[in-house]
Amino acid sequence: MVSPSHVRILSPAWGYALIGALVSLPVSAIINWLPNSEATIGGGIMIVGALVAGGIAAIRSTEPSAAGLRAGFLGGLVAVLIFLVTVDITAVWPLSRVIFWVFAGGISLCVAPLFGRGCGRIGGWVTITIVTRWKTSANVS
Repeated sequence: MVSPSHVRILSPAWGYALIGALVSLPVSAIINWLPNSEATIGGGIMIVGALVAGGIAAIRSTEPSAAGLRAGFLGGLVAVLIFLVTVDITAVWPLSRVIFWVFAGGISLCVAPLFGRGCGRIGGWVTITIVTRWKTSANVS
C-alpha cells in the first residue's frame, strides 16, 4: 500500500495556480473599489492570480508559465461560469444566440490561458529579478 505522504492529487503547477486564484480574489475586490474600475473575478484570477502563481512557481523551481497557464484557465472557467449563472434564461433563446455564446465561451476558454501564461512568465521574471538583487545586495554589505 502506498503511504499517503507519497500520493499527490495535484501537480505543483496546479497547486500554485489555485493559490494564485485564491490570493487574487481579495485583490480583485480592492481593485474593483477604485474609481471607474470594472474588474471581474475571472479577469482578476487570469491576471493577478497568474502573476502570483508564476512568482510562487519561480521560487519553488517550477515553470512559471505552466502555473500561469493553469491560473489563466481557472480565470476563464470562472468567468464563463459566472456568465452562465447570471444570464437571464427565462426566455427561450434562438439557436443562433445559443451557438454564438457557446462559440464565445469556447474562445474565451482558449484565450484566457494565454493571458495567464504571459502573466505567469512576468510574475516569475519579477520574482527572480527581485530575489537575485536581494542576494547580490546581501553579499555586498
